[in-house]
Amino acid sequence: MAFNSALFDGMIIFSEVINSGSFTQAAHNSGHSTSYISKEVSKLEERLGVRLLHRTTRTLRLTPEGELYFQQCQQLIEDAQMVENAVTGQQDTPKGRLKVSCPVGFALSRLRPILGKFSDRYPDITLELDLNDRKIDIVAEGFDLAIRASHQLEDSSLISRRFLRSEGIVIASPDYLKKHGSPKHPKDLSNHKTISYSYVKQGAVWDFIDKDNQPFAVPIQSQIITNNSFMEVSLCVEGEGITRIPRFHLRNELETGQLVELFADYPKIIIDVFMVYPSRKNMSGKVRCFLDFITEHLGDK
Repeated sequence: MAFNSALFDGMIIFSEVINSGSFTQAAHNSGHSTSYISKEVSKLEERLGVRLLHRTTRTLRLTPEGELYFQQCQQLIEDAQMVENAVTGQQDTPKGRLKVSCPVGFALSRLRPILGKFSDRYPDITLELDLNDRKIDIVAEGFDLAIRASHQLEDSSLISRRFLRSEGIVIASPDYLKKHGSPKHPKDLSNHKTISYSYVKQGAVWDFIDKDNQPFAVPIQSQIITNNSFMEVSLCVEGEGITRIPRFHLRNELETGQLVELFADYPKIIIDVFMVYPSRKNMSGKVRCFLDFITEHLGDK
């Protein structure tokens, strides 16, 4: 099959339009006219037989087909650059857009303080952070990488790197304990107001380990269920109930006395934090840099 250079040129132009956010900026960045860029994208859509972009006078919005095509274009362009750098002996400078999914609480408590250092070290990487606590489909939704916290990851074709181990702790505010009393044993939680995290599969049962290292479960009836760990902590601080949460979601609430840890003398449930990414034979430089950076700054010492 003969190589179609026009097809690859179209990929580059289309990717530049998306990365720069407009035809005008893409034209400026590439040294072409705006009309040339627009015609090349139209020719690309005609050749593919699908619409890639919804255009208005002010915005560009990818169609589902355009989103898929853009992600594949980005990977092909990066792979081509890696091949050229490998042949010429040039150092691969990571660049481009890096799309990362991260739980809200983890992003606010752990990721936010080091983002400036990442940008300083890798100024050519545009970090797109999607903060939510749901389990995203990394490949289908076009993510390069996701940060996930779990007792155990589900089997999948994705590659995972554990970088942090944390404890699941039970917390309450001093005001709540003053008003409702402090539970002496985890089983007492059945008689208390609790706040639960909706993405935990068995939210109506909290698992514990007793002082003889034997597991046991406590049924709870939560008055509030939320899909956001930051909201979970905030409600707990306000005295709305008792919650259980990974320690890494807290900032300084324990140190300042806003929250109190319960059952501190019980063995802790361990929660691992992973970086998860698609299984690709040739990992892009930007993903590798992010993996190494997070491990360096947030990994277990």
